[in-house]
Amino acid sequence: MNDTKKPGKLPGTPKDSHYAKLRRAHRDEKAGGTPAFRQRHKLPPGEQAEDGLVRLYGLHTVRAAMDNPSRKIRTILVTRNAAERLGIDDIAALPFTAELAEPRDIDKITGSDAVHQGVLIEAEPLKPKRLDALGDTNLVLVLDQITDPHNVGAILRSAVAFGAGALITTTRHSPTESGVLAKSASGALEHIDQIEVRNLADALGQLHEAGFQTIGLDSDGPAELEKTFSGEKIALVLGAEGKGLRQKTRETVTALARLDMPGAIRSLNVSNATAVALYAARKFLK
Repeated sequence: MNDTKKPGKLPGTPKDSHYAKLRRAHRDEKAGGTPAFRQRHKLPPGEQAEDGLVRLYGLHTVRAAMDNPSRKIRTILVTRNAAERLGIDDIAALPFTAELAEPRDIDKITGSDAVHQGVLIEAEPLKPKRLDALGDTNLVLVLDQITDPHNVGAILRSAVAFGAGALITTTRHSPTESGVLAKSASGALEHIDQIEVRNLADALGQLHEAGFQTIGLDSDGPAELEKTFSGEKIALVLGAEGKGLRQKTRETVTALARLDMPGAIRSLNVSNATAVALYAARKFLK
């Protein structure tokens, strides 16, 4: 089905919906509209919508959000082609505001660099859990001030792929939920518990009390990661690229370990290192 077809008006969609106003303003802008509109709506990908909502886009991201009973979606803007690929037969029957659009309508909201694949939702952000709500899992990830949303999204994707039960981050110095993070996670954002803590050292202490071995990944770690594993529960602790783990974190973890790499390049992007470490941990826990 061709996305260039003229968008249809959905039954029950308010006459002056947010997106209808947006398209009218786009037409006005093309005809010499005001710069004020451009300032209000030319937002970079990941920028929050009004009322504290987040904008999420991409087929995998949106499908996972729609399938997550904990996700409260307010609106969806979707092309005919994307609706078909998402398996939406009747968008008027969706339990939230829905509107058909053209790709350029979504470009205006996400920015031209975002690969939205013809669909955008505005939704309430997921509520992070407390550490004492950690479920029955034997593998978790702990991030020590990793702030790049692309890296965190890729880490989430690997975490879900290898069956990690939770991602633990600090309240400060961590990326907020956004379209960029969710797109990089490719739906994984909806499939893993996210836990926020104020003090990482205290959280590591709580993990120790819960029976976790906490292993900090460090390129200068004294032992190979595979030779460091012990016990029945593992928490992998990763630091930001460049500065790595903070000193307090290094002093608090059970062990520091390295990924042994025989090649000319001795380090990996943090998201790639996470995937390798998760694979090794999962092999040990089996």
